[in-house]
Amino acid sequence: MSNAPTTEPCDDCGEPTTDALSRTVRLSVDRANIDTQRLCPDCFADWIRRYQDRLGSGTDESDGSSEIIVD
Repeated sequence: MSNAPTTEPCDDCGEPTTDALSRTVRLSVDRANIDTQRLCPDCFADWIRRYQDRLGSGTDESDGSSEIIVD
């Protein structure tokens, strides 16, 4: 077994990314895995920005209840 870090491509840009720098984004619905993406730090930051733009940044001024369930 080797101690060398593995390098796999980012699923978005295709650049090689070591395990230590990669981020994995998983989408699950009712505990079923729908999608998994391995992203480099820059693509992960872009993914977070898109997520915040589409779903809001969490600064909702309502009563604090949410219909998004994180499990």
